[in-house]
Amino acid sequence: MILVTGGAGFIGANFVIDWLAESSEPVINLDKLTYAGNLENLASLQGESGKGGRHIFVQGDIGDRALIARLLAEYKPRAIVNFAAESHVDRSIHGPEDFIQTNIVGTFHLIDETRAYWNALPEAEKDAFRFLHVSTDEVYGSLGKADPAFTEETPFAPNSPYSASKASSDHLVRAYHHTYGLPVLTTNCSNNYGPYQFPEKLIPLMILNATRGKPLPIYGDGMNVRDWLYVSDHCAAIRAVLQRGRVGETYNIGGWNEMPNLDIVHRVCGLLDEFQPSAEGPATRLITYVKDRPGHDRRYAIDATKIHRELGWKPAETFDTGIRKTVQWYLDNMGWVENVASGEYRKWLDTNYATRSEQ
Repeated sequence: MILVTGGAGFIGANFVIDWLAESSEPVINLDKLTYAGNLENLASLQGESGKGGRHIFVQGDIGDRALIARLLAEYKPRAIVNFAAESHVDRSIHGPEDFIQTNIVGTFHLIDETRAYWNALPEAEKDAFRFLHVSTDEVYGSLGKADPAFTEETPFAPNSPYSASKASSDHLVRAYHHTYGLPVLTTNCSNNYGPYQFPEKLIPLMILNATRGKPLPIYGDGMNVRDWLYVSDHCAAIRAVLQRGRVGETYNIGGWNEMPNLDIVHRVCGLLDEFQPSAEGPATRLITYVKDRPGHDRRYAIDATKIHRELGWKPAETFDTGIRKTVQWYLDNMGWVENVASGEYRKWLDTNYATRSEQ
């Protein structure tokens, strides 16, 4: 049995669904169910959930030490995969405290309770145990146009409250390995996309707004570059790291798909025009340039050579295949989109975009 934290969020839910499809091993799924955690993401597991099922859902916070201790004592997981995090840069700019509490303090409480649990295990179980911490490429800072991609040796240089909080959590995990011997693994991934992503992030926001005939807001000149990773490829990489990764090591996970945001939006618009053309004209007519966010990193790029060399992982999806699947999924699941686009979400859009004048 494994314990997954944050398993009702975008990446976590995809991981749990893929895990149960690939393995007979049960999952305890701990999620706080904040705005981005959504039990609808796990609806396909209904037959696996509940007493006697392979999916045990528990609503709770990684910062709740008593709850963590109880779950560890009751279920005795052989591994923990930690997805639980506040993860949106814009939200961290408007309200950084939640990011400090969850990403730093919450990770500390989780890993400290894990250490106590691990210390009490029989020797063979101690040797087999793993704590896998899922992080981001944003901890490395921003790259210039000609700079080499981030490797596992790139120094941390976080530029937002979000990335600073994740860098802090990465340091904590590393310290618990070097100080206490806790068998940890860390992964730093590039921008994920795919099913169940909350529609504040670039790709689902563009799909949602375009289907509603609303503006497609592009920060600055739209030339900020990101590396894009299809979420199922990310999940497969995490499974490989958990199974075969070297204890104490970090593995960068990327899609080998560097693209400017503007190009991404054009690709999404082209697919929307193909799948669901509007009588009003091409979706690109809705593109609107708005004031850039503070401290917007110009470029991220992941060198995923290490995980390919050591563990044999590489992405199965190209960007062309992954984005086609993604746009089709959102069009086929607009009920899910409408349900998550709640009043709280609309309030957030007003907060973030209402003050950004067109350029």
